[in-house]
Amino acid sequence: MKSINIKSIIAFALLASAISFTSCKSNGKVDVKEVEKTEEEHTAAIEISEEQMKAVGIEVGTIEMKNLNSVVKSSGQLEVPPQNKGDVNSLVPGIIKKIMVLEGNYVRQGQTLAVLENTDIVRLQQDYLTLKKEFVYTQQEYQRQKELSTESAGTGKVFQQAASKYEIDKARLSGMETQLQQLNISPASVTNGNFVKQIPIASPISGVIGHIAIKTGSYVDMQTSLMEIVDNSQIHCDLQVYEKDLFKVKNGQKVEFILTNQNNKQITGSIYGINQSFENENKSVIVHAKINNTSGIKLLPGMYVSALINVGNQTVQAVPVDAVVSAEGKQYIFMVGGEEVKKDEGGKKDKHIQFKKVEVATGVTELGYMEITPLEEIPKDAKIVTKGAFYVLSKAAGGEEEEH
Repeated sequence: MKSINIKSIIAFALLASAISFTSCKSNGKVDVKEVEKTEEEHTAAIEISEEQMKAVGIEVGTIEMKNLNSVVKSSGQLEVPPQNKGDVNSLVPGIIKKIMVLEGNYVRQGQTLAVLENTDIVRLQQDYLTLKKEFVYTQQEYQRQKELSTESAGTGKVFQQAASKYEIDKARLSGMETQLQQLNISPASVTNGNFVKQIPIASPISGVIGHIAIKTGSYVDMQTSLMEIVDNSQIHCDLQVYEKDLFKVKNGQKVEFILTNQNNKQITGSIYGINQSFENENKSVIVHAKINNTSGIKLLPGMYVSALINVGNQTVQAVPVDAVVSAEGKQYIFMVGGEEVKKDEGGKKDKHIQFKKVEVATGVTELGYMEITPLEEIPKDAKIVTKGAFYVLSKAAGGEEEEH
C-alpha cells in the first residue's frame, strides 16, 4: 500500500509540474503580445477626415516661439487720443430744425450733421451788409483826404479822423466776415442780399457718431453738446504697470494683448509712451502701447485687455492651450503624420489626415499659450493640432476600444 501511495504522489507531482510549466510559458507569450499591442496602439496613427475636422472645428498650425518668461504682466483698456474724440457744439444758440445723421453713421470732417435756426443770424447779416456799404464811402473819404494831405490842401486833423474811421470800419468788417464764415455763411452771398435764417452744424472731425443728445425742435446753447464723434483709427492701449516692474519697461518693447471679453483674441503692439506720474488710486503708471494688427478685429474704446510686455529674449516653444490634452497622467499634442484621399460608399472623395500622439512636458501658461517640450524628436516645421485636440484624443480612445 505504501509503495502504491508513493508512486501516485510522484506521478501527481510530475503532472502538476508539467501543467505549471505549460501555463507559465503560455502566460509569457500572452504578456509579450499584450505589450506589443499596447506599443502599436500608442504609436498608431489616428485618422480623421477633412470633413469631420471642419465639422468639429479642428485647426492645424505649428509650434511657435513665445516669450512667456521674461515678461511683465499688466492689464488695461483700449483708448483713443483726445484729438480723435469730438463733441459737436453750436457757436450760437437756437432751435434744431433738422438732424441729418443717425448714431453709428460714419461722417467726414465738415459734413453737415444738423441744421439750426436763430433770428440773431439774420440780424448779423443785416449789420454786415450795412457796414459793407458804409465802408465803401469810408474808403473813398479816406482816399480823398489822403490825396489832399499829400498836396497840403487839407488839414491834418481831418485826414487823421478819416484814417481812424477807415481802420476801425475795416477791422469791424473783417471781424463780421469771420463770424459769418464760422457759421458757414458766405459773406459774398450776404453782399448780394441773400440772407439765410438757418445754418448748418458741421462735423469737427471724421469718425463715427456716438450718442446724439438732441432731437428736432430742441433748444440748444453754446454749452450744449449735441452729439459725440469718435475716430477709432488711432486706437491704442493704456496699460497699468506697477512700481516694482516700472524699471523694466522701456519704449519700443513688444507687447502681446488678448481681449478678455472677445474670446481671447490675440493682438500685438509696442510701447511708445510712459507717463511720468502715478495714478492716485492704485499706485501704478500708465504705459501707452500702439496696436499693430487691427485688421479684421473690431476694437472699441473701453475694451479690457490683458497684456505681456516682453522685457527679455527668453523665448520657448509654445502652443495654444487647446492643443494640449491630458491622458493617464501625461500631456500630449497631436502631430500631422500624413494624408490620404479616400472614397466613401457613394464614391465621393474626401481627404483623410493621420495624426500621431506625441508626449510633451509642459511649463508656464500665459495669454492662452502653454510652454511645451516634446519628449521625442519631431520635425522643425511639423504641423500640429492647435484647436480641437480633445476631439482627436476621444477619437483615439474610441479606436482603441474598438480594437479591444
